[in-house]
Amino acid sequence: MSSKTLTVIVRLVRHCLYKPRVFRVNPVRLYYGSPQTVTGSAIRTVDLRSDTVTKPGAAMRRAMAEAEVGDDVFGEDPTVNELQKIAAEMFGMKAALYVPSGTMSNLIAVMVHCRERGDEMIAGDLSHIHIYEQGGSAQLRSVADQFGLAVHMDGARVMNAAVALGVQPSAILQHCHSVSVCLSKGLGAPVGSMLGGSKDFIQRAVRVRKVLGGGMRQLGILAAAGKIALSDMIGRLEEDHRNARHFAQALLESDPALYQVDLNTVQTNIVRFSLREGQMSPVEFCERMAGVDEEEVKALGQGVPVLMFPHVGDTVRAVWHLGISEEDTQLAILKAQFVAQQHKRRSIRAA
Repeated sequence: MSSKTLTVIVRLVRHCLYKPRVFRVNPVRLYYGSPQTVTGSAIRTVDLRSDTVTKPGAAMRRAMAEAEVGDDVFGEDPTVNELQKIAAEMFGMKAALYVPSGTMSNLIAVMVHCRERGDEMIAGDLSHIHIYEQGGSAQLRSVADQFGLAVHMDGARVMNAAVALGVQPSAILQHCHSVSVCLSKGLGAPVGSMLGGSKDFIQRAVRVRKVLGGGMRQLGILAAAGKIALSDMIGRLEEDHRNARHFAQALLESDPALYQVDLNTVQTNIVRFSLREGQMSPVEFCERMAGVDEEEVKALGQGVPVLMFPHVGDTVRAVWHLGISEEDTQLAILKAQFVAQQHKRRSIRAA
């Protein structure tokens, strides 16, 4: 095996570099329900599509308004510099870089690690299990060191993992050479990801970021939101995990038994579940959860659109975040139970 740097990205990746393939769009990813498309009488919308729908709170907006700024392309924005220092220490790495998005952050990592023509990126088709189960990361690092490889983690929700495991993020990342961590999912910032690594790695990453158009000037306004995300928002992630598990447990106890969910997989803020075979498709289920009809209003005394996504493997994905309270979770449970009961009644009438 060549000693050239190869990179393992710890996430779902389906296409290899330098090997042209036909790109096939997954129809599941094209389904986007929205609060604007629901019908009927509703009192509130429970949006479980993703933790990317979070909105900055008052403290975060105030920090953004009052942020001290400078030209970050020149390295002169004090708020950005402070955020990068905080992130590096939290990750247990020598340096960190603010990047506009997680996609760009991961691409920068690949371009820095794979600098020479012919270098390759190695990624398993289902390698996201390393995030959830820490699938042999120490052994992976040992092999990487033996062959001169680099290990990069797409740690978009690594803070959720750290809270669930009761450890510091640095404990999860100790066997990685670099990491990308999203600020705009469960942590609630409006935009941005942090890329962590060695000083040499980050120096090269700064150059690649500029090439990709990711360098910004008075960036402190956004970095201020990132500081609040890392200082104030991590501790509350446990609330999301608790609500997600409560919802999953309620699905299992639903009467009639329409839903299938493995509670062992509900460890953080994401619930993936399926519908019993032959009942209804994930797309149909999501449409019925998002809609409101007179029967629901009459039965529940209110209408509640609940937004979710159909997901891979004929499943449905629901994601908890700071915009979803315990009360919202209970409303989602009532809606799921109503849909199950309504489906049973309709099936009996159609028989």
